[in-house]
Amino acid sequence: MADPTLPDAIGPLVRAEWGRLVATLSRSAGGDVALAEDALQTAVLAAVHQWPHQGVPAQPVGWLLRTARHKVVDQLRRTERGARLGRLLQPDPIVLPELPEDRDAIPDERLRLILVCCHPDLSQVDRVALTLKTVCGLTTPELARALLLDPRTAQQRVVRAKKRVRDLQLGWTDPHPDDLPGRLAAVLQVVYVIFTEGYAATHGAALVRTRLCEEALRLGAIVAHHLPDEPEVHGLMALMLLQHARTPARTGPHGELVLLPHQDRTLWDRQQIARGQVALGRAARRLPAGPYTLEAAIASVHARAERAEDTEWTEILQLYDLLWQVAPLAPVALNRAVARAMVEGPAAGLAALDALGDDPQLQRGHLLPAARADLLRRLGQRTAAAAAYRRALDRVGNGPERAFLEGRLVEVEGS
Repeated sequence: MADPTLPDAIGPLVRAEWGRLVATLSRSAGGDVALAEDALQTAVLAAVHQWPHQGVPAQPVGWLLRTARHKVVDQLRRTERGARLGRLLQPDPIVLPELPEDRDAIPDERLRLILVCCHPDLSQVDRVALTLKTVCGLTTPELARALLLDPRTAQQRVVRAKKRVRDLQLGWTDPHPDDLPGRLAAVLQVVYVIFTEGYAATHGAALVRTRLCEEALRLGAIVAHHLPDEPEVHGLMALMLLQHARTPARTGPHGELVLLPHQDRTLWDRQQIARGQVALGRAARRLPAGPYTLEAAIASVHARAERAEDTEWTEILQLYDLLWQVAPLAPVALNRAVARAMVEGPAAGLAALDALGDDPQLQRGHLLPAARADLLRRLGQRTAAAAAYRRALDRVGNGPERAFLEGRLVEVEGS
């Protein structure tokens, strides 16, 4: 009997393994990323049709890889790319079907494709867009949020980058660790966006996508291994470790959002915090500090406060002032305004937020109206707060965040 629920179950598997499979298939196909993606999509469609009737294979990821690889072989034969076909049919040094239980079996495969996508012949934003879409499997809305672009522009970036990779045959270049320093800025941005999407998912019923956070930490560790003297690599590792350490306390027993001031800090992973502090120390040896190091320093101030009321908000605001000098970006301005509210009061924070009201990047997301709503609520301006909460709800996609905002809306409307 067919299982009608199976197609829904395939989605999370494909989402989790997409980047790893594309990376492996692309390498086998001589670096043709587009061919790898097309073949994998064909394999996924085959799984949707076959698995409900035939049952899920014992190694579903290996099944997808073998099916996609057959598609690649067929395509290469039709186009008579004999040299590449010969390479494809050689024995693989990697046995991917055994990987679902051993995620470290190919630690450099995805990083290798990230380096291809971050080729210097592409613009910085195109490098990042291509990598996040192709290697990491981010959806267009997730990609748009990560790059602070509207979805149509984000998709155009990916299409343009793929065309340039194909035209210049960049995928044929097998990157070397020596290529990493020249592509470091894009690689670090990609790793951080992967982490950010895991830490606060754009869509879905869960606040956190733990596997993405862990993948970002794994990739960051590999980069740190190759570039042990690069401070911003350690700054990014410190930031991710310090933030990820809070994960057990960020949601309640039913998956509901728990804000930082209300988190049970005994649930924070103190071992990860200690590792993050060590990485921050390595990053801070060279001045001036870069943006990842400064963000990690902010996370460190939170981490060392045993209670929310012990947080040194004045120090945090000073660090945001420094961060703004080296990275004058819209999200930095937003967080800086929130820190100002904690130091100087909600009215000062609201004035800083209102100065950002016309920023098109912030207008596309829910964080600005949500922050305004909270400050208006604290000032007792409940009607204005309710309007801001509604604007935030129009733009939020994550289930726990939506539920939290809905609860706050009910609170201010009922007061």
